[in-house]
Amino acid sequence: MRERRNQLSHPKHARPELVATAPNAVWSWDITKLRTTAKWSYLYLYVLLDLFSRYVVGWMVARTESAGLAKVLIEESVAKHGVEPGTLVLHSERGAPMTSKTLAQLLADLDVTRSFSRPHTSNDNPFSESQFRTTKYEPSFPGRFVTLDDALAWARSFFPWYNHAHHHSGIAFLTPADVYFGRAEAVLARRHTVLLGAYAEHPERFPNGPPKRQVPAPATYINPPEHPHATVATTGHGRAATAEEVH
Repeated sequence: MRERRNQLSHPKHARPELVATAPNAVWSWDITKLRTTAKWSYLYLYVLLDLFSRYVVGWMVARTESAGLAKVLIEESVAKHGVEPGTLVLHSERGAPMTSKTLAQLLADLDVTRSFSRPHTSNDNPFSESQFRTTKYEPSFPGRFVTLDDALAWARSFFPWYNHAHHHSGIAFLTPADVYFGRAEAVLARRHTVLLGAYAEHPERFPNGPPKRQVPAPATYINPPEHPHATVATTGHGRAATAEEVH
């Protein structure tokens, strides 16, 4: 007396455990829809994000969502930033462009390791999700675009601001470019000098005593490892991307 019909079973997916201790060690990427003024019509924003620094290493605005376009973006971004073979982990969700054979073949040729989120688990790709939220809540974001050219014009203004002027709370209120290009220690040292001068003149404004020097986090995690065999990736600094349709 038992159920004899075939029962649907879902495969078990491993919990991704990634840690980046330097720029160009782990990149996270995703695609989001951009609304247009035409009903049921969308543009698609592709974004490649360096995990350690939150620096946008590549982006693209396109009319469609496809593995072919993702291949172009990733291939050009890897080349522009001088990523050495065997040093990069590329993390994403399990959408069709991410799991395609086209992209798998490219990453194999570039010697880039693939990593995937578990289905329906947003915490497995939190940095791309957070970056998209910042993008769409930034005051200059129009909400809807008339044409592809309008979206490109906005993105060419937004991403330089995000990389070079936006002070990110997750990296000691440094800009992503400061961390990506190795300027973090110098910026924090200047900041601490200014705070010590302010403390010397007005100690009453510092109820907790002399200001302490900020220290950037030594590593950034996707799911801090539960065991010592998590994927660890480190690499050096890369080169900045240029402003084209593929950036």
